[in-house]
Amino acid sequence: MKNRILIFVFFLLSSACLTLTAQNADSLTIKRIFSGALTDTTSYYNLRYLTGHYGGRLAGSAQSLKAVKWTEQVLRNMRLDTVFLQKCTVRHWERGGKETGKVISAKAGNHNLSICSLGGSVPTAGNGLTAKLVEVKDYDELKKLGKEKVSGKIVFINHPADPSLYNTFAAYGGVAGYRVRGAVQAAYYGAVAMIDRSATTSHDNFPHTGILHYADTVTKIPALSVSTNDAEKLSHWLKTDPDLTVFLKASCNELPETASYNVIGEIRGTEHPEEIIAFGGHLDCWDICQGANDDGAGVVQTIDVLRLFKSLQLKPKHTIRVIVYMDEEMEQRGAKAYADAAKDRKHIAAIEADRGSFTPWGFSIDAADEQVKKVQSWKNLLLPYGLFYFEKGGSGVDIRDLKPQGVPLFGLVPDSQRYFDYHHSVNDSFDKINIRELQLGTAAMAALVYLIDKYGL
Repeated sequence: MKNRILIFVFFLLSSACLTLTAQNADSLTIKRIFSGALTDTTSYYNLRYLTGHYGGRLAGSAQSLKAVKWTEQVLRNMRLDTVFLQKCTVRHWERGGKETGKVISAKAGNHNLSICSLGGSVPTAGNGLTAKLVEVKDYDELKKLGKEKVSGKIVFINHPADPSLYNTFAAYGGVAGYRVRGAVQAAYYGAVAMIDRSATTSHDNFPHTGILHYADTVTKIPALSVSTNDAEKLSHWLKTDPDLTVFLKASCNELPETASYNVIGEIRGTEHPEEIIAFGGHLDCWDICQGANDDGAGVVQTIDVLRLFKSLQLKPKHTIRVIVYMDEEMEQRGAKAYADAAKDRKHIAAIEADRGSFTPWGFSIDAADEQVKKVQSWKNLLLPYGLFYFEKGGSGVDIRDLKPQGVPLFGLVPDSQRYFDYHHSVNDSFDKINIRELQLGTAAMAALVYLIDKYGL
């Protein structure tokens, strides 16, 4: 009996020693990953080049195709095991010349507005349109006004993002629907155009664009976004003169669909090359900006995960793959193309980086409870690097089509307080990037990829 107890204690101690040894090895590897990311400027200078040479990378544009070629060359220069382009067909919408918005009023004065067309908008006819303005805060107010008070007018949806919400993505979610569906709702009541308050908590002079959706059941009307500062002024002027008129001119155009590409690169696994850990961001951005935070940062960070594995000579057991997606902003055609092709290869995880370049907090996890718990068991390894958030939640629009295939999904979660200051506006430029925060995001993803590769889910 005594011998059996001694043997049992021996095995317990041996197991504990092996666990501690593994944890020490993981700690050292993760330390190397963070050190390697924080002492290398590759991703920062890649982002500077991308944004400086290929801003306005909206899907279908010449700039987006140039960016595809540049990204492919960056991956080939890394001497990865595989680099290829994956074709997708995308919409091709162009803004045309700069939009014009003017307030015309004998009482409130004449004023220029800081506006821009929403993505996918139809143009104004001829030399522009002039009509009276009616302001609403939501669809309920629009419904109460009805066709009698809306028909023939421009609807101004002035619904501010809620500044009391700590989670700025929640604040954005509370107003983005007016941008997406506002033109349809306004047209239903006979409006000739729609102006939407920019979907941001920031008070600035930059109109924020973004996709809108029309419906075949109502007339397609021009839809534009106005800066938050001008939205406040416009509301004030309208109170001064309820009969003021607004002149709008937009020359945007929908061209035939065209070919574009996802850019994919990978390091093959040493034990399970047929199984993939995927990660990526989207290459396209709105035509009015450089797309530094949305989502040039996610692109260069996820590419740099592969650089880290190569430079640190980490040999993954599974194939690790970066996907640089095309067309996230309009219709996610690149994501759909990838998900269709992915049915032929087993994916054990997919990670998306599309929330800006700011200090990383951790990851949202769209997976089964037991998989979430397993990731949470690694928290002590990652907490020394400021990564504390590992909670069940959404991931990202470019990887969500992998969910029906049973793939666990992850979204990099950085501090979001500044993200919507820049999102979809000319303000999203390279000068907003902090090199250290950018590098920390790379390291966070590389550390997660390392742990998933070693321990699985």
